[in-house]
Amino acid sequence: MTTYTDKAAAMAAGGNIRTVLEYSEVMKRLVDEAKQPGFTVDSWAPLAAMVDVENFVRVGCFKEVVDWKQYAAILTQWATSSEWECSFKRITEDAGRVFLELEERSEVAGGKDVVNSLTVYEFNAAGKLQHLDIYLQREMHQTSTGGWEQAGKAAA
Repeated sequence: MTTYTDKAAAMAAGGNIRTVLEYSEVMKRLVDEAKQPGFTVDSWAPLAAMVDVENFVRVGCFKEVVDWKQYAAILTQWATSSEWECSFKRITEDAGRVFLELEERSEVAGGKDVVNSLTVYEFNAAGKLQHLDIYLQREMHQTSTGGWEQAGKAAA
């Protein structure tokens, strides 16, 4: 298992780690470009070039499962109406999987969100991305039912 906390060192490592970092950079560029007229689902072609689009599966943070065509449609809807940026935290590779940890910041319809994300990237033998698993951490919103804070008070 190899872990990097320095993005430049991770890029220099090459292989699937480099592919994951390039995927994130392409994602950022396309999210920014999505605000321009004429951006469509076909505009994700640079990202699709890194993906085994016939066998791709993405499992999101709510356990929703989508294929590449569905994912590209979701990305298009999201990117055309959102701002997004991220900060690199750590990347680890083990047994054909790459684990990317980011802090992600987004703004959608005036609402701002900051999450810690862990995305698991799985590659096929040809080095194409075939599976994504998304995990998120975020602060509890004020509208929550109290969660851990109330549970702590009840236990005291």
